[in-house]
Amino acid sequence: MSEASARLVLLDGVALLHPEDSVFEAMLEGWARQQRGGRRLQAKTVQGRLNVVRRFGEFTDGYPWQWSAADVDEWMTYLTAELKRAPSTIRSYQAALRLFCDYTTSPHYQWPAECEARFGTHPVQVCHEWNTAAHLVDYEGEPERRPMTRDEIQVLLDHADAQVERAIRLGRKGALAAYRDATVFKVIYGWGLRCSEASKLEVTDFYRNAKAPGLGRFGSLHVRFGKRTKGSPPRRRTVLSVMPWAVEAVEDYLVNIRPRYAAASERPSVWLTERGGRLQVREIEDRFASYRDALGLDEELVPHCLRHSHVTHQIEDGADPAFVQRQVGHRYPSTTAIYTGVSGDFMNTMMRKVLDRALDSGQ
Repeated sequence: MSEASARLVLLDGVALLHPEDSVFEAMLEGWARQQRGGRRLQAKTVQGRLNVVRRFGEFTDGYPWQWSAADVDEWMTYLTAELKRAPSTIRSYQAALRLFCDYTTSPHYQWPAECEARFGTHPVQVCHEWNTAAHLVDYEGEPERRPMTRDEIQVLLDHADAQVERAIRLGRKGALAAYRDATVFKVIYGWGLRCSEASKLEVTDFYRNAKAPGLGRFGSLHVRFGKRTKGSPPRRRTVLSVMPWAVEAVEDYLVNIRPRYAAASERPSVWLTERGGRLQVREIEDRFASYRDALGLDEELVPHCLRHSHVTHQIEDGADPAFVQRQVGHRYPSTTAIYTGVSGDFMNTMMRKVLDRALDSGQ
């Protein structure tokens, strides 16, 4: 018998002072055990799902054996119209509620019989295809998070390099940090990384690619902390180096700049701070924002836009979308498509090629 079953979560023969509340809590505890034990989900994921179910219970002012599909309809309307929740958030709530109902309606866990004996009714599945949203795409990003243009990237990187020269010329502290941060931006764009992936890079993550001997030991990059899916560990992937200029930049940093940090010989992190720690995501974002604002670029631009730009520019330059998808670690082609925001010039060029082919075939 599973330790998540009603008989093991509730104590036999014990009179409950508040039976409805006690049984609901026992259901949640049993479901948590099922997820932690049999499914090996992380505690944070389990707790998040429990919170969703509790919020739904508070919204209905009822218990699982009293819930109906109509309650879900009303909750979805409230979340969408009043709280303005994003579609991806709505789907995650629906998924949590559906899984909880699967658990409470399963005869294996004995909750239907337990509720029938105590309350004269039993839980039912309240999430159905016709009252929940289908998960059609892997990513639904904010529309204003656009790729940066090539000119914007060039201006940003030039400005970052200029800060290094300025600090050296004025004899100020911070030249090392400015050099480091300029290289961070080049690596994020050059390999299409997320900020968190870049932050956690270690020196040994770069290694040779037999198919690209000219890039030395920087032909490939092992990303060890890719974006995790709910309940799963970070996803690893190998990113092949496709921008030689970015390889030159990171090689120069690792050979000539990083060794100047006091902790360089003791710490494996690529990006070190003056105190010997690892450069954090927030520090990357803050430096990017200061450069962006100094240049008068759009306020909605963030470091993640460099990743969008990598995808877009690779597609524009003729890379196979399936290759780009694997490079950046997208599970679905639809996600890569959303990341891609090709320029007007590119679209005009493609249109011209299509028209030329059509006219040639008509002759």
